[in-house]
Amino acid sequence: LMYTHKTNVLVKNLSAHSLYEFMLRCTDEQYATWWPGTHFAFHTIKREPNDVGSLVYFDEMVGARRLKYKAVVIEANPDRKITWQMKKLVKLPGYLSLELQDTDAGVDIRHTLSIGYDNAFSRVFIDPLVRLYANKQFEADLADHAETEFNKLAELLATKH
Repeated sequence: LMYTHKTNVLVKNLSAHSLYEFMLRCTDEQYATWWPGTHFAFHTIKREPNDVGSLVYFDEMVGARRLKYKAVVIEANPDRKITWQMKKLVKLPGYLSLELQDTDAGVDIRHTLSIGYDNAFSRVFIDPLVRLYANKQFEADLADHAETEFNKLAELLATKH
């Protein structure tokens, strides 16, 4: 089976709409301001109408690991869900999605990272390699990262109004 890591975060003083818009319109300067020293760059390289197909670039630290990658927006459901698929020369079997739900307490965010293919080849050859990278420490770092970054985003966006 494909590797999947989910983190749920409830963030006060943030709406699904403001998070959605920020993630699809972010600049490197805004991204670095969001979490200085951890978020380095995030910008759209090529924007498509309705955002699906847009190419973006991410550069950030998750724990002790620096993650730099390009990704294509493969799903953009306004104020509900954004999914990016990692890309090098071709699209890779790596996906990051944010599912958003406004509640009375704030926005409920489901942050999901999925890597691999759901087939026999992947189970035998790719999944063991993914597991070397996506170990327990990485999972803990990823959960901490999501929890911290979305609360920091609420603070950042609150100061802009």
